[in-house]
Amino acid sequence: MAKSTLSSLLLASLTAVATARKCKNLTVPISISARNINFALQAPANNVDVTDFVLGYSQPGVNFTQEAIGSNGGPNSTTSEFATITGNYTIGATYCEPDSGPGAALQILTHGIAFDRTYWDFAAQDRKYSYVDAALARNYSTFAYDRLGLGGSSRGEPVNEIQTGLEVSALHALTMQLRQVAVPGVDAFYDRVLHVGHSYGSVQTWVLAAMYGDVSDGIVLTGFSEVGDFVPYFMLGGNYVQASGLSPAFASYAPGYLASADVTAVQINFFAPGNFDPAILEASYVAGQPVTIGELMTLGGVTTGNNTFEGPVLVVTGERDIPFCGGNCFATDPPIPAQVKQSFTNTSCFDAIIVNGAGHGLNLVNTPISIVKAS
Repeated sequence: MAKSTLSSLLLASLTAVATARKCKNLTVPISISARNINFALQAPANNVDVTDFVLGYSQPGVNFTQEAIGSNGGPNSTTSEFATITGNYTIGATYCEPDSGPGAALQILTHGIAFDRTYWDFAAQDRKYSYVDAALARNYSTFAYDRLGLGGSSRGEPVNEIQTGLEVSALHALTMQLRQVAVPGVDAFYDRVLHVGHSYGSVQTWVLAAMYGDVSDGIVLTGFSEVGDFVPYFMLGGNYVQASGLSPAFASYAPGYLASADVTAVQINFFAPGNFDPAILEASYVAGQPVTIGELMTLGGVTTGNNTFEGPVLVVTGERDIPFCGGNCFATDPPIPAQVKQSFTNTSCFDAIIVNGAGHGLNLVNTPISIVKAS
């Protein structure tokens, strides 16, 4: 894929336009297996326990994740550091193509924490913030899905089942089915399949490319860097509580599924000062989705080391991103997102872009886009 194609992907990610489209909601069955980490943790029973978990996770100088692994000899220690999770799941998804028919390539869209697939096709204000509309206008088809554990996808045990490993396995299974024209409701064959992630979805896309590099023709990592030092900011800013007590829509979620307690937490973690519409902030909070303890415990440390992916890589991160830049992507030289390049030694093309004045929720930026090429 040429560098010009990467540039068009960037434009699609930052500029929404009205477009004719054909979309369908799908339920996709998958059978997957993954080696998950076996944590010796009990799911928090109440909001006091949730706060204790966040404070433990965020404590400087302590490797909370390592201390919680099952074989550590602690009071809840189990016999093994890892456990193989195997099962049949269903994935809720939305497939869209231009009104004229299948696009020139398919983008598989993986959302991050606090959202579901609607992050990519945000309905507020007549889809003014829709990434999907922008991609369709540039002759791409899109496949956006709900990650395991939320939205229209299967739920599971929130500590040792719904983790990064199992979700990457789900992304791989979806990719293979789409490539093989085996997803009911998607009849087009796509010679080029691209993967676009946001935040935790970018983490999973990075891991997919490292483990199964031949399944993707290019990856776009938005709201991303490889620096994990700032995740505690995200944890503390998120004001997490048990999701089940927040609204009737979350009442059936088990203890260990967490969500932000108020709109201020969403503002801190996703919106830069002076660069958002308050109505979109409120809509983002209303549309918010839970996150599991297992996801939070396995999102760090997996995007380090050499990634042998050979295709093109594009990183797009907001200047004021909290979880991946600590609020200032220009704090280092080269800028924090540009440092991702050193992991992709085999890539055919690498670009890093910083969006001036933007926060972590890149699709929801309100002002005209100004960018800096950081690589």
